Amino acid sequence: MRKVAVVGIGSTKYGKSDKTCVEMFAEAGMDAIHDANIAPKDVEALYLGNVLGDYEEDSMNIAPFCAAEIGLKNVPATKFETACSSATAAFRDAYTAVAAGLANIVMAGGTERALLMGTPLATKTFAMGTETRYEQKTGLTFPGVFAMMAHAYAKKYNLTIDKLKELLAMVAVKNHHNGAMNPKAHLQKEITLDKAINAPMIAEPLNLYSCCPFSDGASACILASEDIAKKLTDTPIWVAGTGMGSCGPSYMQKDVTRVIAREAASRMAYKQAKLDPKDIDVCELHDCFTIAEIAATEGLGFFKFGEGWKGVEEGETSLDGRIPINTSGGLKSKGHPIGATGVGQVYEIVTQLRGGAGPRQVDGAEIGYIDTLGGDLAVVVNVILRR
Repeated sequence: MRKVAVVGIGSTKYGKSDKTCVEMFAEAGMDAIHDANIAPKDVEALYLGNVLGDYEEDSMNIAPFCAAEIGLKNVPATKFETACSSATAAFRDAYTAVAAGLANIVMAGGTERALLMGTPLATKTFAMGTETRYEQKTGLTFPGVFAMMAHAYAKKYNLTIDKLKELLAMVAVKNHHNGAMNPKAHLQKEITLDKAINAPMIAEPLNLYSCCPFSDGASACILASEDIAKKLTDTPIWVAGTGMGSCGPSYMQKDVTRVIAREAASRMAYKQAKLDPKDIDVCELHDCFTIAEIAATEGLGFFKFGEGWKGVEEGETSLDGRIPINTSGGLKSKGHPIGATGVGQVYEIVTQLRGGAGPRQVDGAEIGYIDTLGGDLAVVVNVILRR
Protein backbone atom coordinates (compact mmCIF):
# COMPACT_ATOMS: atom_id res chain seq x y z
CA MET A 1 0.00 0.00 0.00
CA ARG A 2 1.33 3.40 -1.04
CA LYS A 3 1.33 6.52 1.11
CA VAL A 4 -1.51 8.90 0.17
CA ALA A 5 -1.91 12.62 0.84
CA VAL A 6 -4.65 15.21 0.59
CA VAL A 7 -3.24 17.86 -1.73
CA GLY A 8 -6.29 20.02 -2.45
CA ILE A 9 -9.51 21.03 -0.70
CA GLY A 10 -12.62 22.99 -1.62
CA SER A 11 -15.97 23.82 -0.07
CA THR A 12 -18.97 26.00 -0.65
CA LYS A 13 -20.37 28.02 2.19
CA TYR A 14 -22.93 25.88 3.99
CA GLY A 15 -26.49 27.20 4.40
CA LYS A 16 -29.25 27.83 1.88
CA SER A 17 -28.22 27.70 -1.76
CA ASP A 18 -30.01 28.51 -5.00
CA LYS A 19 -27.53 26.33 -6.92
CA THR A 20 -28.26 22.71 -7.84
CA CYS A 21 -26.35 19.84 -6.26
CA VAL A 22 -24.23 19.56 -9.40
CA GLU A 23 -23.52 23.29 -9.49
CA MET A 24 -22.55 23.35 -5.81
CA PHE A 25 -20.23 20.41 -6.29
CA ALA A 26 -18.67 22.07 -9.32
CA GLU A 27 -17.78 25.08 -7.15
CA ALA A 28 -16.21 22.92 -4.42
CA GLY A 29 -14.56 20.56 -6.90
CA MET A 30 -12.93 23.31 -8.94
CA ASP A 31 -11.69 24.97 -5.75
CA ALA A 32 -10.06 21.66 -4.77
CA ILE A 33 -8.50 21.25 -8.22
CA HIS A 34 -7.06 24.77 -8.12
CA ASP A 35 -5.83 24.28 -4.57
CA ALA A 36 -4.00 21.13 -5.69
CA ASN A 37 -2.36 22.93 -8.64
CA ILE A 38 -3.70 20.40 -11.13
CA ALA A 39 -6.11 20.41 -14.07
CA PRO A 40 -9.38 18.46 -14.38
CA LYS A 41 -7.73 16.13 -16.90
CA ASP A 42 -5.36 14.94 -14.14
CA VAL A 43 -8.18 13.50 -11.99
CA GLU A 44 -8.67 9.80 -12.63
CA ALA A 45 -11.85 9.05 -10.65
CA LEU A 46 -14.62 10.68 -8.62
CA TYR A 47 -16.00 9.27 -5.36
CA LEU A 48 -19.11 11.25 -4.41
CA GLY A 49 -21.35 11.30 -1.35
CA ASN A 50 -25.02 12.12 -1.90
CA VAL A 51 -28.02 10.85 0.03
CA LEU A 52 -31.26 12.48 -1.05
CA GLY A 53 -30.69 13.86 -4.53
CA ASP A 54 -33.66 11.87 -5.81
CA TYR A 55 -36.02 13.61 -3.36
CA GLU A 56 -34.32 17.00 -3.59
CA GLU A 57 -33.99 17.34 -7.36
CA ASP A 58 -35.30 14.10 -8.89
CA SER A 59 -31.65 13.21 -9.53
CA MET A 60 -30.47 9.75 -8.53
CA ASN A 61 -27.47 9.08 -10.78
CA ILE A 62 -25.64 12.27 -9.86
CA ALA A 63 -21.95 11.25 -9.76
CA PRO A 64 -21.30 11.17 -13.54
CA PHE A 65 -23.07 14.51 -13.93
CA CYS A 66 -20.83 16.08 -11.27
CA ALA A 67 -17.77 14.62 -12.99
CA ALA A 68 -18.78 15.99 -16.38
CA GLU A 69 -19.58 19.42 -14.95
CA ILE A 70 -15.95 19.96 -13.92
CA GLY A 71 -14.38 18.36 -16.98
CA LEU A 72 -13.52 14.89 -15.68
CA LYS A 73 -13.76 13.08 -19.01
CA ASN A 74 -15.11 9.51 -18.95
CA VAL A 75 -13.60 8.68 -15.54
CA PRO A 76 -15.14 6.23 -13.07
CA ALA A 77 -17.70 8.24 -11.07
CA THR A 78 -19.46 6.52 -8.18
CA LYS A 79 -22.10 7.75 -5.74
CA PHE A 80 -21.82 6.63 -2.11
CA GLU A 81 -24.69 6.47 0.35
CA THR A 82 -24.11 5.60 4.00
CA ALA A 83 -26.53 8.22 5.36
CA CYS A 84 -24.68 11.09 7.04
CA SER A 85 -21.29 9.41 6.64
CA SER A 86 -21.59 9.14 2.83
CA ALA A 87 -18.76 11.53 1.94
CA THR A 88 -16.42 9.99 4.50
CA ALA A 89 -17.10 6.55 3.03
CA ALA A 90 -16.36 8.04 -0.40
CA PHE A 91 -13.11 9.49 0.96
CA ARG A 92 -12.09 6.13 2.44
CA ASP A 93 -12.61 4.29 -0.85
CA ALA A 94 -10.82 7.05 -2.77
CA TYR A 95 -7.86 6.72 -0.40
CA THR A 96 -7.88 2.94 -0.83
CA ALA A 97 -7.84 3.23 -4.63
CA VAL A 98 -4.74 5.44 -4.57
CA ALA A 99 -3.03 3.41 -1.86
CA ALA A 100 -3.61 0.22 -3.86
CA GLY A 101 -2.22 1.73 -7.06
CA LEU A 102 -5.50 1.76 -9.00
CA ALA A 103 -5.10 5.50 -9.58
CA ASN A 104 -2.63 8.28 -8.79
CA ILE A 105 -4.92 11.30 -8.40
CA VAL A 106 -8.59 11.07 -7.41
CA MET A 107 -11.31 13.34 -6.09
CA ALA A 108 -13.60 12.63 -3.13
CA GLY A 109 -16.44 14.82 -1.99
CA GLY A 110 -20.15 15.23 -1.56
CA THR A 111 -23.11 17.47 -2.25
CA GLU A 112 -26.59 17.93 -0.79
CA ARG A 113 -29.46 20.41 -1.10
CA ALA A 114 -31.63 19.46 1.84
CA LEU A 115 -33.29 22.84 2.35
CA LEU A 116 -35.01 22.60 -1.04
CA MET A 117 -37.30 19.89 0.39
CA GLY A 118 -38.73 21.98 3.23
CA THR A 119 -38.98 20.79 6.82
CA PRO A 120 -41.77 18.15 6.50
CA LEU A 121 -40.21 16.28 3.57
CA ALA A 122 -36.69 16.71 4.91
CA THR A 123 -37.77 15.27 8.26
CA LYS A 124 -39.46 12.31 6.53
CA THR A 125 -36.50 11.57 4.27
CA PHE A 126 -33.89 11.98 7.00
CA ALA A 127 -35.87 9.47 9.06
CA MET A 128 -35.31 6.96 6.25
CA GLY A 129 -31.86 6.58 7.78
CA THR A 130 -33.50 4.69 10.63
CA GLU A 131 -34.76 1.09 10.52
CA THR A 132 -37.95 0.82 8.49
CA ARG A 133 -39.99 -1.85 10.31
CA TYR A 134 -39.79 -0.98 14.00
CA GLU A 135 -38.40 2.57 14.08
CA GLN A 136 -39.86 4.56 11.17
CA LYS A 137 -43.29 2.96 11.52
CA THR A 138 -43.51 4.02 15.16
CA GLY A 139 -42.68 7.63 14.29
CA LEU A 140 -39.08 7.60 15.50
CA THR A 141 -36.99 10.44 14.08
CA PHE A 142 -33.36 11.31 14.71
CA PRO A 143 -34.17 13.83 17.45
CA GLY A 144 -36.00 10.94 19.11
CA VAL A 145 -33.01 8.58 18.77
CA PHE A 146 -30.64 11.06 20.37
CA ALA A 147 -33.16 12.13 23.01
CA MET A 148 -33.22 8.48 24.09
CA MET A 149 -29.41 8.51 24.12
CA ALA A 150 -29.49 11.61 26.34
CA HIS A 151 -31.93 10.09 28.84
CA ALA A 152 -30.00 6.82 28.92
CA TYR A 153 -26.72 8.70 29.44
CA ALA A 154 -28.12 10.75 32.32
CA LYS A 155 -29.50 7.66 34.04
CA LYS A 156 -26.38 5.55 33.49
CA TYR A 157 -24.00 8.19 34.85
CA ASN A 158 -26.22 9.69 37.58
CA LEU A 159 -26.76 13.10 36.03
CA THR A 160 -29.96 15.03 36.61
CA ILE A 161 -31.80 16.07 33.46
CA ASP A 162 -31.32 19.73 34.41
CA LYS A 163 -27.58 19.18 34.73
CA LEU A 164 -27.49 17.38 31.39
CA LYS A 165 -29.41 20.22 29.72
CA GLU A 166 -26.80 22.66 31.01
CA LEU A 167 -23.98 20.50 29.63
CA LEU A 168 -25.68 20.15 26.25
CA ALA A 169 -26.08 23.92 26.15
CA MET A 170 -22.36 24.32 26.87
CA VAL A 171 -21.56 22.18 23.81
CA ALA A 172 -23.83 24.37 21.69
CA VAL A 173 -22.25 27.59 23.00
CA LYS A 174 -18.74 26.26 22.25
CA ASN A 175 -19.60 25.17 18.72
CA HIS A 176 -21.41 28.40 17.88
CA HIS A 177 -18.37 30.30 19.15
CA ASN A 178 -16.17 28.34 16.74
CA GLY A 179 -18.65 28.61 13.87
CA ALA A 180 -18.87 32.37 14.26
CA MET A 181 -15.21 32.51 13.17
CA ASN A 182 -15.73 30.20 10.17
CA PRO A 183 -16.66 31.93 6.89
CA LYS A 184 -17.96 28.61 5.51
CA ALA A 185 -20.40 28.03 8.41
CA HIS A 186 -24.17 28.00 8.10
CA LEU A 187 -24.83 29.61 11.51
CA GLN A 188 -22.19 32.28 12.07
CA LYS A 189 -23.44 33.60 15.37
CA GLU A 190 -22.55 33.20 19.01
CA ILE A 191 -25.19 32.28 21.59
CA THR A 192 -25.36 32.67 25.35
CA LEU A 193 -25.65 29.79 27.77
CA ASP A 194 -29.02 31.10 28.94
CA LYS A 195 -30.35 31.22 25.36
CA ALA A 196 -29.08 27.71 24.67
CA ILE A 197 -30.69 26.31 27.83
CA ASN A 198 -34.08 27.98 27.32
CA ALA A 199 -34.61 27.40 23.59
CA PRO A 200 -37.84 25.74 22.36
CA MET A 201 -37.99 22.01 23.08
CA ILE A 202 -37.66 19.56 20.15
CA ALA A 203 -37.43 16.13 21.82
CA GLU A 204 -36.94 16.20 25.58
CA PRO A 205 -34.23 16.97 26.70
CA LEU A 206 -33.01 18.21 23.28
CA ASN A 207 -34.07 21.74 22.38
CA LEU A 208 -33.52 23.86 19.29
CA TYR A 209 -29.89 24.59 20.13
CA SER A 210 -29.20 20.92 20.81
CA CYS A 211 -29.90 20.08 17.15
CA CYS A 212 -27.91 20.76 13.99
CA PRO A 213 -29.65 22.51 11.07
CA PHE A 214 -30.59 21.13 7.69
CA SER A 215 -28.05 22.64 5.27
CA ASP A 216 -27.17 22.89 1.60
CA GLY A 217 -23.55 22.60 0.57
CA ALA A 218 -20.75 20.72 -1.13
CA SER A 219 -17.17 19.82 -0.29
CA ALA A 220 -14.35 18.18 -2.23
CA CYS A 221 -10.75 17.12 -1.85
CA ILE A 222 -7.95 15.75 -4.03
CA LEU A 223 -5.93 12.71 -2.95
CA ALA A 224 -2.63 11.78 -4.57
CA SER A 225 0.07 9.16 -4.27
CA GLU A 226 3.24 10.06 -2.38
CA ASP A 227 5.48 10.77 -5.34
CA ILE A 228 2.92 13.02 -7.01
CA ALA A 229 1.88 14.74 -3.76
CA LYS A 230 5.44 15.85 -3.10
CA LYS A 231 5.60 17.43 -6.54
CA LEU A 232 2.30 19.26 -6.14
CA THR A 233 2.62 20.84 -2.69
CA ASP A 234 5.02 21.66 0.11
CA THR A 235 2.29 20.86 2.65
CA PRO A 236 0.86 17.41 1.86
CA ILE A 237 -1.50 16.17 4.55
CA TRP A 238 -1.02 12.43 4.87
CA VAL A 239 -3.76 9.86 5.43
CA ALA A 240 -2.42 8.02 8.48
CA GLY A 241 -5.35 5.67 9.08
CA THR A 242 -8.98 4.96 8.27
CA GLY A 243 -11.66 2.80 9.83
CA MET A 244 -15.28 1.90 9.24
CA GLY A 245 -17.67 0.00 11.46
CA SER A 246 -21.31 -1.02 11.32
CA CYS A 247 -23.99 -2.20 13.68
CA GLY A 248 -27.64 -3.17 13.68
CA PRO A 249 -30.33 -0.51 14.11
CA SER A 250 -30.61 1.31 17.43
CA TYR A 251 -33.56 -0.75 18.65
CA MET A 252 -31.32 -3.85 18.59
CA GLN A 253 -28.49 -2.19 20.51
CA LYS A 254 -28.20 -2.89 24.22
CA ASP A 255 -26.68 0.46 25.17
CA VAL A 256 -27.37 3.51 23.01
CA THR A 257 -24.90 5.60 25.03
CA ARG A 258 -22.10 3.71 23.26
CA VAL A 259 -21.94 3.64 19.46
CA ILE A 260 -20.37 0.24 18.83
CA ALA A 261 -19.82 1.02 15.14
CA ARG A 262 -17.69 4.01 16.21
CA GLU A 263 -15.61 1.91 18.58
CA ALA A 264 -14.95 -0.61 15.78
CA ALA A 265 -14.04 2.14 13.30
CA SER A 266 -11.72 3.91 15.73
CA ARG A 267 -9.88 0.70 16.58
CA MET A 268 -9.14 0.22 12.87
CA ALA A 269 -8.03 3.80 12.36
CA TYR A 270 -5.78 3.95 15.43
CA LYS A 271 -4.24 0.58 14.59
CA GLN A 272 -3.43 1.53 11.00
CA ALA A 273 -2.02 4.90 12.06
CA LYS A 274 -0.07 3.36 14.98
CA LEU A 275 -1.48 6.10 17.19
CA ASP A 276 -3.51 6.43 20.39
CA PRO A 277 -6.20 8.95 21.39
CA LYS A 278 -3.61 10.94 23.34
CA ASP A 279 -1.76 11.63 20.07
CA ILE A 280 -4.66 13.53 18.47
CA ASP A 281 -4.37 17.33 18.43
CA VAL A 282 -7.74 18.31 16.95
CA CYS A 283 -10.95 16.48 16.03
CA GLU A 284 -14.00 17.08 13.87
CA LEU A 285 -16.69 14.68 15.05
CA HIS A 286 -20.35 14.04 14.41
CA ASP A 287 -22.35 16.42 16.63
CA CYS A 288 -25.69 16.13 14.86
CA PHE A 289 -27.05 16.62 18.38
CA THR A 290 -25.08 17.96 21.33
CA ILE A 291 -25.37 14.68 23.26
CA ALA A 292 -23.77 12.97 20.23
CA GLU A 293 -20.62 15.06 20.72
CA ILE A 294 -20.27 14.01 24.35
CA ALA A 295 -20.80 10.34 23.51
CA ALA A 296 -18.37 10.51 20.58
CA THR A 297 -15.55 11.97 22.67
CA GLU A 298 -15.83 8.86 24.84
CA GLY A 299 -16.16 6.40 21.95
CA LEU A 300 -13.03 7.81 20.33
CA GLY A 301 -11.07 7.41 23.57
CA PHE A 302 -10.53 11.07 24.44
CA PHE A 303 -12.35 10.56 27.76
CA LYS A 304 -13.34 7.55 29.80
CA PHE A 305 -16.91 6.36 29.36
CA GLY A 306 -19.15 8.48 31.55
CA GLU A 307 -16.65 11.35 31.73
CA GLY A 308 -17.07 13.11 28.40
CA TRP A 309 -19.38 15.61 30.05
CA LYS A 310 -16.57 16.59 32.41
CA GLY A 311 -14.43 17.51 29.42
CA VAL A 312 -17.15 19.93 28.31
CA GLU A 313 -17.57 21.41 31.79
CA GLU A 314 -13.82 21.85 32.29
CA GLY A 315 -13.18 23.37 28.86
CA GLU A 316 -11.00 20.53 27.61
CA THR A 317 -12.81 20.43 24.25
CA SER A 318 -12.55 24.18 23.62
CA LEU A 319 -10.14 25.74 21.13
CA ASP A 320 -7.46 26.14 23.80
CA GLY A 321 -8.30 22.89 25.59
CA ARG A 322 -6.53 19.55 25.74
CA ILE A 323 -8.44 18.13 22.76
CA PRO A 324 -10.23 20.82 20.69
CA ILE A 325 -13.44 19.41 19.24
CA ASN A 326 -15.29 20.79 16.21
CA THR A 327 -13.17 23.85 15.56
CA SER A 328 -15.23 24.50 12.41
CA GLY A 329 -18.38 24.86 14.48
CA GLY A 330 -19.27 21.24 13.84
CA LEU A 331 -22.53 20.10 12.34
CA LYS A 332 -24.21 22.21 15.01
CA SER A 333 -22.96 25.54 13.67
CA LYS A 334 -21.08 24.88 10.43
CA GLY A 335 -24.08 22.91 9.21
CA HIS A 336 -24.98 19.44 7.98
CA PRO A 337 -25.44 18.92 4.21
CA ILE A 338 -25.52 15.20 4.83
CA GLY A 339 -23.93 13.93 1.61
CA ALA A 340 -21.09 16.46 1.93
CA THR A 341 -20.50 16.52 5.68
CA GLY A 342 -17.62 14.04 5.94
CA VAL A 343 -15.39 15.75 3.39
CA GLY A 344 -16.42 19.05 4.96
CA GLN A 345 -14.78 17.68 8.11
CA VAL A 346 -11.71 16.75 6.05
CA TYR A 347 -11.66 20.34 4.77
CA GLU A 348 -11.44 21.68 8.33
CA ILE A 349 -8.80 19.23 9.53
CA VAL A 350 -6.60 19.86 6.48
CA THR A 351 -6.99 23.61 7.06
CA GLN A 352 -5.96 23.15 10.70
CA LEU A 353 -2.94 20.97 9.87
CA ARG A 354 -1.82 23.49 7.26
CA GLY A 355 -2.04 26.21 9.91
CA GLY A 356 -4.60 28.18 7.94
CA ALA A 357 -7.63 28.33 10.24
CA GLY A 358 -7.11 31.93 11.34
CA PRO A 359 -8.72 32.86 14.68
CA ARG A 360 -9.87 29.28 15.28
CA GLN A 361 -6.42 27.78 14.62
CA VAL A 362 -5.22 25.15 17.10
CA ASP A 363 -1.60 25.96 17.90
CA GLY A 364 0.85 23.31 16.77
CA ALA A 365 -1.78 20.93 15.36
CA GLU A 366 -0.06 18.04 13.61
CA ILE A 367 -2.53 15.14 13.83
CA GLY A 368 -6.28 15.46 13.23
CA TYR A 369 -9.22 13.08 13.53
CA ILE A 370 -12.44 12.89 11.47
CA ASP A 371 -15.48 11.00 12.76
CA THR A 372 -18.77 10.73 10.86
CA LEU A 373 -21.81 8.74 11.96
CA GLY A 374 -24.52 7.51 9.62
CA GLY A 375 -28.09 6.49 10.40
CA ASP A 376 -29.48 5.22 13.68
CA LEU A 377 -26.01 4.58 15.17
CA ALA A 378 -25.55 1.99 12.41
CA VAL A 379 -22.38 3.06 10.57
CA VAL A 380 -19.34 5.19 11.42
CA VAL A 381 -16.35 6.14 9.27
CA ASN A 382 -13.14 7.51 10.84
CA VAL A 383 -10.07 9.09 9.24
CA ILE A 384 -6.77 10.18 10.81
CA LEU A 385 -4.72 12.81 8.99
CA ARG A 386 -1.25 14.04 9.87
CA ARG A 387 1.03 16.81 8.74
